[in-house]
Amino acid sequence: MKLEILNKVISNNQNFTLDELKYIDELVKRNILKNIDNTISINKKYKVGTIRILKGIVKLFPFGTNDKVITIDNEHTLNSYDGDIVIVQMIFNPRGRLKSKVIDIVKRDSCAMLCYIKDDIVFDIKNSIKLDIKSIKLNLKDGDIFLLKDGELIELFGNISQPKIDERISLYLYGESYRVNDTNHYDIKEIKDYSKRVDLTSLEFCTIDPASAKDHDDAIYFDEINSILYVAIADVSAYIKDGSKLDIEAKKRAFSIYLPNKVLPMIPFELSANLCSLKPDVKRLAYVIKMKIDTKRLIVTKSELIEAVIISKHKYSYEDIDAQIEQNSLPISLDTLYKLTVNFRKKRLKDGYDFRTNEYRLKLDENEELVDVIEERGSPSHKLVEECMLLANVQSASKLDGLGIYRVHEEPDRKKLEQLLDSVNLLGIKAKLKEDVHSTILSIQQKAQNVDLVEQVDKLIIQSQQQARYTSRVASHFGLGFTSYSHFTSPIRRYSDLVLHRILKSKNIPNKITKESLLKQPLFATFDNICEDISNKERDIAKLVWDLEDRKYARWASVNIGNSFAAIVVDVDDEPKGEFTCDMQGLRFYIQDYKGEQLFSKVKVEIVSSDIISKKIITKIMI
Repeated sequence: MKLEILNKVISNNQNFTLDELKYIDELVKRNILKNIDNTISINKKYKVGTIRILKGIVKLFPFGTNDKVITIDNEHTLNSYDGDIVIVQMIFNPRGRLKSKVIDIVKRDSCAMLCYIKDDIVFDIKNSIKLDIKSIKLNLKDGDIFLLKDGELIELFGNISQPKIDERISLYLYGESYRVNDTNHYDIKEIKDYSKRVDLTSLEFCTIDPASAKDHDDAIYFDEINSILYVAIADVSAYIKDGSKLDIEAKKRAFSIYLPNKVLPMIPFELSANLCSLKPDVKRLAYVIKMKIDTKRLIVTKSELIEAVIISKHKYSYEDIDAQIEQNSLPISLDTLYKLTVNFRKKRLKDGYDFRTNEYRLKLDENEELVDVIEERGSPSHKLVEECMLLANVQSASKLDGLGIYRVHEEPDRKKLEQLLDSVNLLGIKAKLKEDVHSTILSIQQKAQNVDLVEQVDKLIIQSQQQARYTSRVASHFGLGFTSYSHFTSPIRRYSDLVLHRILKSKNIPNKITKESLLKQPLFATFDNICEDISNKERDIAKLVWDLEDRKYARWASVNIGNSFAAIVVDVDDEPKGEFTCDMQGLRFYIQDYKGEQLFSKVKVEIVSSDIISKKIITKIMI
C-alpha cells in the first residue's frame, strides 16, 4: 500500500482512502510529505525511487521525471538492496557536497540477497556491499555463503572453500538456479507419422560436431553432381508448439547454458539429446534448406525449405574430419564441399572479417577444481561446417520480407573507431581512417600482420565492435558482411531459431513470406518483445559463464600464491590488467605495481593474492 500511496502523491492524484490517509499523516509528521490546503506533496528534501547498485556504488533512480540520479553513501543505505524502492533524505551542506541517506524502505525487492561472512562482517556477493547485520546473530562462520531476506537467514549454500559452490553462486546471481531444480514433467512422445513429410532418408547426411556432443542440431549433405547443398536442422518446432508448456519454458530459458563441465539445456534432454537430435542411423524430423550452388560465381541461385524426414548416415567429430582433410581422404562429396566452402569463405571475407582470436575451454576435475585450460582454434573442419551454416542462415533470412527475427550487428561508431586507432598507434602501427570502416579495419589487420601482432590487434578490434543482437526488422550484419542474416541452424539451443522456424513454416512455401501475411498471424504480435528479451538473456548468460570461469581461475590462483608466470599486459587503463601467456591461458589479473609497461608487453609476474568471492587476482611484476 505504501508504494501505491507515494505513486499517487508523485502523480498528484489526491484521491486517498481512509487507510491511505493514516500513512500519509505519519509521513507528514516526519516532514517527508507536506499537506498544504489539503494538497499532499513530497518535501523537496526527500526523494522516492529505486535502488540500483552498479559496480559497488549505490544509486537512487528517483521516480520524478526531471530528477537526477543520486549517489548514496554506502554507510547510509539502511540495508536496502538492488531493486528496493526507498525514501531518501537529502542533506544539504553549504560547506561540502550534497549527502543523502535511505530513511525508509517502501518495498523490498522480491529476491533474497546472496551473502557471505568475512572477518565477522556480512557482505552481499553481487556488489561487495557491507551490510549492517551482526554475523553472530546468524551463527555462521567465515566464508559461509547464504541467502538473506529482511535480515533473516533463508538458506545456507555452503562455504566458499568448497569448489562445487561456484556454480550455485553464479546461477543464483543471474537468476538461473531454477534450471538445476527443474521439477517440470512433460509428456513427450516421438512423432512417427511421416505422411506429410518429404522422404530424404536415402541421402547421405552426416553430422560434424565435438566428439562429446549429444545434441546434434544440424546435418549436411552435398550432391556434388548437381551442386546442391542440403542443410538439415532438427525440427524442434514439430515437438514444441507455440504457447505450449514446453514453449513457455523454452522462451524463459532462451538459450542452453554451456558450463565447463555440463550443459543446462533450453529444452528437456529427452528432446535435445534424443528425439530432436539428428543421431545416426535413426529416422529424425528435420527442417531442410535445399540450396542450388553456382560453383563458379559462388552464389546460391535457388533455395527452398522442406519439412522432411532424414537418417544421418555418419557421425563425425571435428577431429575426424581434420585428420581426413590432412590425409586427403575425405569422401568425394565432402571433399568437393570442403573445397567449395574454402572458396566461399575467401569471397565472404572480402566484405566480412576473420578475427584470429583464441577461445579457452576450462577443464575441471571430479571436485570441480580447475586443472587445465584447453585452447580451441578454428580448424578446417570448423570452417567447413561454419560456411554451410552461414549459407543456410542467409537463405532463411532471404525468405522474410523485412519482418521476422534477424541477427544484426552494427558497425563500430566513430568514437570507438578512433579509440581503436589510438590503441594500435601506441603499438607502433601507424593506422588512419580510410574511406569506410571496412577498409580501415582491413588496413589495421594488414599492418598488424607485418609486425607480428595479429592476435593482439584482433582483440582490440573486437573490443571496438558493437554487440550483435536480435531485431524484428531487417538490418545488416557488419562482422559477417551480410546485408540480411538470421539464426536458423540451432533450434535445440537457441529460442530465436525455434521462432524463425515457426515463421518460415507459417506459409510452408519456398517463396518469400510477405509482411502483410506475417502481420495477420497472432504468433508475430510480440516480435519486438521476443527480440529484446532474448538479446538481454544472451548477455546475461554470457556474464553468468564468465562469472563462473573467473571464480574458477581465482580459486586456482589462490593455491598458487607466490608462484611466478610469464604474462602479457592487456589493459593499460586506470587499473592495468594482464593475462598469462602460458600455464593457465585466459586467466586475467590486476598488476599492483604497474610502472608504465606498454600494451601487450611481456612481463613476469608473481601471484600476490586471490579473492575467490570477488574473483580479483593481484600480481606483482618481478624484476
